[in-house]
Amino acid sequence: MTGNLAAPATVSAEADDALLEMVQRQTFRYFWEGAHRPSGLARDRQKTTGDPNNDLVAIGGSGFGFMAIVVAVTRDWVSRDAALNRLGTMLSCLEQATRFRGMFAHFINGRTAQTIPFSRMDDGADVVESALLFQGLLCVRQFFDRASAVERALRERIDRLWQEAEWDFYRRDGGNHLYWHWSPNHGFAMNQKITGWNEGLIAYVLAAGSPSHPIDADVYHQGFASGPAFRNGRSYYGIELPLGIDFGGPLFLAHYSFCGLDPRGLSDRYADYFEQNVRHTQINYRHCVANPHGHKGYGPDCWGLTSSHSPSGYVAHAPDNDIGVITPSAALSSFSYTPEEAMRALRSFSAKPTSRIWGRFGFVDAFSESRNWFARTYLAVNQGPIVIMLENFRSGLLWDLFMAAPEVQAGLSKLGFTSPHLTKNRGLINS
Repeated sequence: MTGNLAAPATVSAEADDALLEMVQRQTFRYFWEGAHRPSGLARDRQKTTGDPNNDLVAIGGSGFGFMAIVVAVTRDWVSRDAALNRLGTMLSCLEQATRFRGMFAHFINGRTAQTIPFSRMDDGADVVESALLFQGLLCVRQFFDRASAVERALRERIDRLWQEAEWDFYRRDGGNHLYWHWSPNHGFAMNQKITGWNEGLIAYVLAAGSPSHPIDADVYHQGFASGPAFRNGRSYYGIELPLGIDFGGPLFLAHYSFCGLDPRGLSDRYADYFEQNVRHTQINYRHCVANPHGHKGYGPDCWGLTSSHSPSGYVAHAPDNDIGVITPSAALSSFSYTPEEAMRALRSFSAKPTSRIWGRFGFVDAFSESRNWFARTYLAVNQGPIVIMLENFRSGLLWDLFMAAPEVQAGLSKLGFTSPHLTKNRGLINS
């Protein structure tokens, strides 16, 4: 990929699909040109000008990077051979990384593959970040399905990493929860259960479907789907929310697990997950339209609250934690849930001062018109869902790949989910 694509404001009269293509392609550059050069993995964050002077890469963000490369090959932004070469480099770093019963740390050094502690006690495994990585790896394995020696070796390398993940160990002595962290120095001392409605859904599905270290269905039902933060049933801005915390929380909850899990027709005893995500998104949108705090710029053309940078650091922005910061990823990753509202936001973002909101890797991470502040950074966990969820809106590509994986089919079936993908591929489940 060479050259710099035009800013979106220059194509405001073009068809919607052309605008989506341009934004998606420019954002992909984060994971291609903006990747950590020695490892090819995703930097946790990038700057609008110049690369960071460090070797820190993010495991969950790299999971999104793997998925973004699949999109790039499909749309001819990069060649299949170039992608295979990059993917091989990325896997080499992951294979050298210290793993903890098969799980990865939140951050690693892309040059040495050593763990970089997230905090004093968080110096070992991060199960949810690892799940986001495996979500991406399984999509890559499903996509590169040719009989060539290169693609066969790629699949085998992914399978080795995937099968070494000991999900059952993270039940902590056979209990009915998965735990988020484990440290070689502190064990389970952080004591953070993956429970209540959050981005950990993907971890439970993968753990249930693991071919080597699976968990029982009770761990999902008595662990994740338990506690006061799981069921909701209350109304916000006239919309009843089935699951989650009040007002739904940051919008990434409707994105991270659903980069691979297709929510369309996905349901279990607790919710219809497409309906859950639509309602969560609508509450977020209506809050920004109502704008109870009077933040400058908010409205039907400018909305979207999720975790991102802010003038005061990294903040989990949500209707009940609204400090006036809009994150473009919130609306742009929600096209499948609220397409008209998301397109209005995209056109609005495109009309803002290009030098402040748009750059080498697409829209900047966040902005606050009330404070006349525009981030000079990008985050992997926000840029990734833009590429992936826009592709799912346009073609369903990542949803189709991930949901066709036999292990995903097995995990969903074990946990009691129904989905059109399960009906379509029932032979895989029963084989």
